[in-house]
Amino acid sequence: MVNFYDIITNMQIIPVASGKGGVGKSLLSANLAIALGQSGKKVILADLDLGASNLHLVLGQPSPKHGLGTWITTGQSSLEDIIIPTEYKNVFFIAGDSEIPGLTSLKAPQKNKLIKAFKNLDTDYLIIDLGAGTHQIILDLFLLSPQGIIVTAPAVTATLNGYLFLKNAVFRLMHSSFRTSTPAGKYVSEIKKNPQVLQRLYIPRLIEELKTVDMPNALKFEKNLKTFRPRLIMNMIEDPKDADRAQRIRSSCNQYLGLDIEHLGVMYKDSLEDRALSSRLPIIVYKPNCILSQAIYRITEKILASDPISFGDELLPNDDLTSYSFDQAAEEATEDFELKLSGIQDLVGTGALTTGELIETIKMQNYELTQIRKENNMLKAKLIRATKQGFKI
Repeated sequence: MVNFYDIITNMQIIPVASGKGGVGKSLLSANLAIALGQSGKKVILADLDLGASNLHLVLGQPSPKHGLGTWITTGQSSLEDIIIPTEYKNVFFIAGDSEIPGLTSLKAPQKNKLIKAFKNLDTDYLIIDLGAGTHQIILDLFLLSPQGIIVTAPAVTATLNGYLFLKNAVFRLMHSSFRTSTPAGKYVSEIKKNPQVLQRLYIPRLIEELKTVDMPNALKFEKNLKTFRPRLIMNMIEDPKDADRAQRIRSSCNQYLGLDIEHLGVMYKDSLEDRALSSRLPIIVYKPNCILSQAIYRITEKILASDPISFGDELLPNDDLTSYSFDQAAEEATEDFELKLSGIQDLVGTGALTTGELIETIKMQNYELTQIRKENNMLKAKLIRATKQGFKI
């Protein structure tokens, strides 16, 4: 087993977040870490879902005695003391502490201590599995890299929350680009006093307004925003058409936030995931050749092939690359769906899946689709009411 203190350089930080829970964020984090480790890269996987830490279950690790909560609250050990090896090649793990109260709202010194310690780690990749939602600590950790991953799902609530997460991340990036005491900071503070104006705000227009009151800080924020390139993964899809919802997030980000996002790929919903979890095995170990595992390996290859960037780098416009990533994801969704259909036909033909079992599976999927439609209709009704009240959706 590789020793943690082996010398490694050029660490890449990959924060993994989601607008809401239950979309497969931890599934991706654990399996991505193992896939990168299999490629020969040294990986540290950190459970930062503070207050609800359970990444060790997805990873198949026993519950550790000490984790980040112990390190943050006691200060009696170094971060390296709680980094433990796993049974997977080149993969090390930092556990969270869900039973320690107050971890979801770290104080500024605790947060700064954590970020400083993360940046001093020796590894190729640091994957940070963040909690769901838009708490300030989550946004700050997501912004440790301009190439963080946002995981979402086709349900309207999931895609909406995915967009809102990115919107909050952009505002947090703006907050970190200049102090509140500057003319730009004071201008934004006045805007925040009016929730209706804030809700209808276009970031590109705001930047132009900031240039009239504080050109240096406006340009600093604009440069940071241009290098903010979050990467999207659409998980739990069941049909190629589900992948189209990613385009809506992209369109909203571009129009309202002035933000370019990259599409890393799609992952189909698979019952094997539950079986793998019950077996305390990551899916790429439990069934490495299944469609879900192959999608994770495909995402891993894209990450390995990408060039790391930092906030403030001089980057050329990447409209062609962004469009290509979305077109490629749509093609992958179609190809995986065809593989799924051929797999079902093979199971029925060989007798491994009876016609009755296939009928029951279809009934269950129809029930789930009905529930999703009800949820979508409720949300649409709320959006229509909001539009009538003057809010821009």
